[in-house]
Amino acid sequence: MGAVLRRHGYKLTRQRRAVIEAIIVSQDRLTPAILYAKVHQDHPDIGVVTIYRTLEILAELALVCELHGGTACHRYVIGQPEQHHHHLICSGCSLVTDFTRHDFSALERSLARQSRFRIDGHLLEFFGLCPACQEKQSGP
Repeated sequence: MGAVLRRHGYKLTRQRRAVIEAIIVSQDRLTPAILYAKVHQDHPDIGVVTIYRTLEILAELALVCELHGGTACHRYVIGQPEQHHHHLICSGCSLVTDFTRHDFSALERSLARQSRFRIDGHLLEFFGLCPACQEKQSGP
């Protein structure tokens, strides 16, 4: 990640390294507030503004994947720049399931051709209910 940051004119500062490490070791999809709490434990000098700025840079460079979900607060996971992340998001419990095996490049090319729009990337999220929430909803 340091190489990608440097290639785009950013330094891999101690603060950015702390944020990146916290995201990497976490198995969760982190909100900025949760990420701040994790980073702040070991680095009390790192402020919440630094967390937001770092997430903004990392998302811009596709080093983290920004999950929009159904709420105003985004969640973040480590991204892979060469691979798009698509998500199924449960409206009931906020479970996020990744799916990356589907290739939407033909659709992207068709949309670009039809609209004459230069597409630089895409975000695809489907909202609905996971099996557990469907079961709860149908009830006994």
